[in-house]
Amino acid sequence: MRNNMQKFGLVSAGVIVGVLISLNFGAIAEKNQETQPLPVEDLRAFTEVFGRIKADYVEPVEDKKLIREAINGMLSGLDPHSVYLDEAAFKELRESTQGEFGGLGLEVGVEDGFVKVITPIEDTPAFKAGIKSGDLIIKLDDATVRGMSLNDAVKKMRGKPNTNITLTVIRKGESKPLTFTLTRAVIKVQSVKGKLLDDSYGYVRITQFQEHTVEDLAKAIDSQYKQGKGGLKGFVLDLRNDPGGLLDAAVGVSAAFLPANTMVVYTDGRVSDSKMKKFTNKEDYARRSDDPLKNLPKEIKSVPMVVLVNGGSASASEIVAGALQDHKRAIVVGTQTFGKGSVQSVLPLSATTGIKLTTARYYTPNGRSIQAKGIEPDVEVEEAKLSSLDAGLRFREADLAGHLDNPQDPEAGKQPAKPAAAPKAQPAKGGAGKDDAGKVDGPIEFGSKQDYQLQQALNVLKVQQIVVSKMGPKS
Repeated sequence: MRNNMQKFGLVSAGVIVGVLISLNFGAIAEKNQETQPLPVEDLRAFTEVFGRIKADYVEPVEDKKLIREAINGMLSGLDPHSVYLDEAAFKELRESTQGEFGGLGLEVGVEDGFVKVITPIEDTPAFKAGIKSGDLIIKLDDATVRGMSLNDAVKKMRGKPNTNITLTVIRKGESKPLTFTLTRAVIKVQSVKGKLLDDSYGYVRITQFQEHTVEDLAKAIDSQYKQGKGGLKGFVLDLRNDPGGLLDAAVGVSAAFLPANTMVVYTDGRVSDSKMKKFTNKEDYARRSDDPLKNLPKEIKSVPMVVLVNGGSASASEIVAGALQDHKRAIVVGTQTFGKGSVQSVLPLSATTGIKLTTARYYTPNGRSIQAKGIEPDVEVEEAKLSSLDAGLRFREADLAGHLDNPQDPEAGKQPAKPAAAPKAQPAKGGAGKDDAGKVDGPIEFGSKQDYQLQQALNVLKVQQIVVSKMGPKS
């Protein structure tokens, strides 16, 4: 028996070495310019556990499953955003950046073994049902989520359109779990939505940064300038509840409003590939040879501007808000953003699988780290309607277990967020709202006349216009 176990240990060690080679550990060590020996004792412990499972577990387990779960454990133990992408997850990642996929419409992470909602995507089943940022999903149908990998939970939430799934969630302030029965749909995320406000103020909302976001933004701006009589008096860029997306799209959106050759963001990590600077130049945002911003009205670079943000604005949204704020191009209005200032690189392991690994941190042009801190607005404006359940609740990156610290401010996110002054809860008209006895308010309709934060943003623009007119032209 002992000889068999020794032989098995040698075979297992060979498997582990193969996995290490497939993950390019040697290449990573070379990039770091430091040769670190493999932790032989730890690998021996790993192979012993591997062997015990193979020999003694109550049921036979495939090697592939054990190795896959070991990889999952390595990555999930690092931070909330590093994950293994199996065939299905790898495919879904590509679909989500292209703007169409099947499911419920949730941006999610992991917290204490449960799935935590970062933000519901606008105009999706989850958004319309009243799922909120910070909700902890504890059950999917009759399956308990605790102990389930994030990939497995996402797989379970996705499915054929027009099929139902029941989510059981815990929400801060509720005495018992809430249940939502959602109907899956083909999620077609319209990245850019725009319209003219008060006949002379441009408004564009970006729901997610995708492949065609920059060109769609350019079309929306051009259309609004043509509709506006005598140009635009001001412009609102709405990034509320935008969970992020593609970095080059964020750079392109910033480039629409900033002068050429202006820094938008830089990243810093351990390896040379993770150290980069992005500017408002075509090569940093154009996915094709043609520049989607080349025909923009030149006035868009100087028109008075407001950026709307909230706690659901994350990652790429924070890059744009931070760049426009640092360069004093726009006034940031709303509430503190999510604080996801880390960079995830998708590293293929094969044609169909890969890992999403945190490789760097984002910094604004002035050198501010976004991580666990977010972007603080110049003008703080709360939503008009806050449920009593939301009072004091600010779900952000710093609330995720295992999040990266902010290198400039280690205490960032460790103090409780400033509580909101919540008015008495009211049901949302025409939405999924219920009465005030501990029930769910309906989603806010961004861009409507009932959108309090947007109305305040317009007031800020109008004040800017008055100030500029009194100052007169520059000499």
